Amino acid sequence: MPRIRIALAVTIALACARTEHRAAGPMTLSSPAFANNAAIPAKYTCDGPNVSPPLTIAGVPSDAKSLALTVDDPDAPGGSFTHWLVWKIPPSTTAIAEGQHLGTEEQNGFGKPGYGGPCPPSGLHHYVFTLYALADEAPPAKGKAVAQTQLIGTYKK
Repeated sequence: MPRIRIALAVTIALACARTEHRAAGPMTLSSPAFANNAAIPAKYTCDGPNVSPPLTIAGVPSDAKSLALTVDDPDAPGGSFTHWLVWKIPPSTTAIAEGQHLGTEEQNGFGKPGYGGPCPPSGLHHYVFTLYALADEAPPAKGKAVAQTQLIGTYKK
């Protein structure tokens, strides 16, 4: 439970520290595996191989020194549940391959480092992938976000 609180604090701190960025266009996060607000394929969940989905990143601000990525389920019975928390991703990253490990992966809500896919007990849940462009390489809770974007996927058992 303390890890979930830490992840939630990191997410809130980064969102509050957000400032305008200098990029040609807005920073975006997408996936070739599912569209925004669409269903996440079972392959990326506990009902399949449970590997992280491929992600595509664009429009990272030129002043970003690193990236951080969180995946949270705000619909979890006990409150927001962290499925992935990774930071120190190089700002030049334009894609994260399926199942790829990169940066510094922290412990997720399942008690393991790295990605833990959707595994709702019942009903439809939303999974919020949030990408942060950071002005430094500090841990996310201490970093200053210069931009952020989200991709939302859903999964139902």
